Amino acid sequence: MRTCPPPDPVQKAPAAPPGRRPSGTLLWLTAVAVLFAAVQLAYVVPGSGLSWDETVYVSQVGGNAPPAYFSAPRARGISYLVAPAAALTASTTALRIYLALLSAAALLGALSVWRKVLPTPVLVGAGALFAGLWPTLFYGPAAMPNLWCALGALAATGWVVRAVRGAAGPVETAGAGAAVALVALMRPADGFWLALPLALAVTLVPGRRRPRLCAALAGGLAAGCAPWTAEAFAHYGGLAARLHRAGEIQGGLGWNVAVDDHLRALAGRTLCRPCDVGWQSPGTAVWWVALPLLAAGGILAARRAGRGATALLATATGVSTAVPYLFLVEYAAPRFLLPAYALLAVPVAEYLVHLFSRARRARRPVGLAALTLALAAHLTVQLSVLSHAVRVSHSTTSGFAAVAGELNRLGVRPPCVVSGDHAVPIAYYAGCVSRQTGGHDASITPEALRALARRVPTAVLTADGEVPPPAVGGARAVPLPAGLGAGPHRTYLLPGPALGPTVAAGRKSG
Repeated sequence: MRTCPPPDPVQKAPAAPPGRRPSGTLLWLTAVAVLFAAVQLAYVVPGSGLSWDETVYVSQVGGNAPPAYFSAPRARGISYLVAPAAALTASTTALRIYLALLSAAALLGALSVWRKVLPTPVLVGAGALFAGLWPTLFYGPAAMPNLWCALGALAATGWVVRAVRGAAGPVETAGAGAAVALVALMRPADGFWLALPLALAVTLVPGRRRPRLCAALAGGLAAGCAPWTAEAFAHYGGLAARLHRAGEIQGGLGWNVAVDDHLRALAGRTLCRPCDVGWQSPGTAVWWVALPLLAAGGILAARRAGRGATALLATATGVSTAVPYLFLVEYAAPRFLLPAYALLAVPVAEYLVHLFSRARRARRPVGLAALTLALAAHLTVQLSVLSHAVRVSHSTTSGFAAVAGELNRLGVRPPCVVSGDHAVPIAYYAGCVSRQTGGHDASITPEALRALARRVPTAVLTADGEVPPPAVGGARAVPLPAGLGAGPHRTYLLPGPALGPTVAAGRKSG
């Protein structure tokens, strides 16, 4: 009978120190997860509203409005995830609490996969480093797919590491396949860039070949992409057509160095497109610039401890997930790199634990104090940027709600249609369906929109100085509440059921 080759003695997991049992590790990881949830519930959840992308995902399964148009790049994984909460209530606060608790539990689960291959200080340190980043905290309670891609990537890599350091049993095989499927369900492209280095690791490394594990990774990728692929043939004319349209909406995929864009976005910009802003807060990116050096130091430290292959695979997989967003997409968002941050936290934790251990053994209190102060400063910066991002988000979503409230007052109430500038989120807040006559979310012609207005109240939003679209016809403009910056400043109420005493009065006052 053919058996798997025994692992390299150098790569054996270190024995747990006396008095330190696996249950102790789990307690520390639970503490990290609880703190992660607590910060979300205290700083991010209170008073928050749904962002533009979130309204699209949530509206597919419930919430406050009919389903918004689902453009080619989007996948429905996050809609499936929020469905249990969104189907029961339209409360944003309830949805946020649900996601905050679920993300904390998922963080605990993803970290627990690594308990057999990493010592407690390294594993707890990696979890704390990742959980302490402002994008991780900001998107923990968000109806967005990127954090779930990160947690899935962390779990998948952990299962593969366990498999290559010993026999690839059914648990490791099934776990790796399921984790890749989760990532692909959330974002198919992220699933591909995750599965690629993992599959190479289990097929090309001599003595570490695991054909069943490779098949599980490929099967998980295919299973996760299946809904997106089926929808491509059902609604987009095939897989190639959907991929082409998705590339167009993302500005065209090709060689685009966006490293500097990501540096600027770290100051708290949730989306930098186009990223033509100045680099106003360089201090927020110090940790990002140091990340490659810390990861390299961690690989060397892990190698001396007999865990070099583990740190190397985590690093390679993290780099792979970052490649498309750093070099193929022409804009930046901090959430895009969350999978890379989750995986690179492993070698960085290896290096920091090594530094702390060396300073302690050498009895150098100055070195320990310096490391502690550096980590405290890093956490302070992260919480400061988080506070800024939360304030901006609250301001933006409050503006959406104000405009939606004015539309309702003017007679645009469900069932209703909203089109034009910022129509997608404002329609959600107003309880309407959004329909656009052009752009990425184009789903109706101007003629069809005017015909629709004869049956249901219909509003077309325009920004200050913007030329009204053809669908407006001769409709007069009604001013909207200020507060959205470059957002809509007026609405055109198309002739139809929306016209009534309240609307007429609104027009006269305008």
